[in-house]
Amino acid sequence: MYLNRATIIGNLTRDPEIRALPSGIQVATFGVATNRVWRDKEGAQKEDTQFHNIVVFGRQAETSAQYLRKGQQVLVEGRMQTRSWDDKTSGEKKYRTEIVADRVQFGQKPGGAGASASVPASAKSTIGKPAKEAELDTIEYPEEDIKPEDIPF
Repeated sequence: MYLNRATIIGNLTRDPEIRALPSGIQVATFGVATNRVWRDKEGAQKEDTQFHNIVVFGRQAETSAQYLRKGQQVLVEGRMQTRSWDDKTSGEKKYRTEIVADRVQFGQKPGGAGASASVPASAKSTIGKPAKEAELDTIEYPEEDIKPEDIPF
């Protein structure tokens, strides 16, 4: 059995670039940086940064190009692939290893969540309203005592 699987969580190094193949399929490319921190034998903290090239096809390419921005955190799952081509200027063979993404999950925006981003949409509607009106927009859940023997499984 063989397995070619890559999962990385990191920050975008550049905004996604979107192109279309001759068949009309959308392709987005972007870079992701991942960090690894460890301590050496002397106890000094060391850090290593790796840069990964990501390729996304189809609808995910469109949404990635629309919503992802440089510095944003992202989780990418996919497979490793190495392409090769002949360089026209030098005539030598070039190689590029990239992750062909099956799944892209967006993370926090650059700079973390701001004050307005951390407030839920339902709570934003209550800002600036009198206390009595704000109470009407909240949901009150009933307090129930659930016993383990009441659960049917």
